[in-house]
Amino acid sequence: MAKITASVYTSHVPAIGAALDLGKNNEPYWQPVFKGYEYSKQWMKDNQPDVIFLVYNDHATAFSLDMIPTFAIGTAAEFEPADEGWGPRPVPKVIGHPELAAHIAQSVIQQDFDLTIVNKMDVDHGLTVPLSLMCGQPEAWPCPVIPFAVNVVQYPVPSGQRCFNLGKAIRKAIESFDKPLNVQIWGTGGMSHQLQGPRAGLINKEFDNAFLDKLIADPAAAAAIPHIDFVREAGSEGIELVMWLIARGAMADVAGGPAPKLMHRFYHVPASNTAVGHLILENQ
Repeated sequence: MAKITASVYTSHVPAIGAALDLGKNNEPYWQPVFKGYEYSKQWMKDNQPDVIFLVYNDHATAFSLDMIPTFAIGTAAEFEPADEGWGPRPVPKVIGHPELAAHIAQSVIQQDFDLTIVNKMDVDHGLTVPLSLMCGQPEAWPCPVIPFAVNVVQYPVPSGQRCFNLGKAIRKAIESFDKPLNVQIWGTGGMSHQLQGPRAGLINKEFDNAFLDKLIADPAAAAAIPHIDFVREAGSEGIELVMWLIARGAMADVAGGPAPKLMHRFYHVPASNTAVGHLILENQ
């Protein structure tokens, strides 16, 4: 049967992708950011999965205010990098895993979560920047990726508890797939940042690191944080952290298994006008 072996958590700052694409990663401003992912790139080579289930949010490229699914799973065979206004990122196209994606959709919907099934969409920096941070700049991504888009752009947004419970359902779905696949689940977005209004540029290091502590050792407490607290403490875009709770809810300890092993933790300010957070947890 398929199994989730690890979860990865990372910010998906668009400027990080631009820095990589333009060869600025060795500039003094960007060096500390990319240094924080050196371990992760080696870990990824040493622990290459068969499939990545990648939780991210679309930034008005695949979806718009005309149609906003709360949870959308990509079931296509491939996904092209999106043009976000300055041309697509020069990265490989994303190869999907339609068989596993369809199975997850079937299972999760039967567990009473309503998913939007997307058979064609482009994927933006929310998905490709995490791949670049973990995999570098390869000719092709190392494995198939199942995109899972969450609405954290237009209110109402799903609660952290809802996302955490969805992660539990995704774990059950993956573990009921009858092929021996090694699956990683990634939660992306965040950490604290606000892009507009009087609090534009807000960074809350204390909240960010407290959230990382909870995510590692007390995920139920992290899931219980009300959505308004994310907005108040971490900025309007800090709500993206609920996507990390989907990945954390899929880990074995939440279902009564052993606690995961913390392989890597990284936090840095600034990267553009945001805080960058990153964790790798392995199931034991």
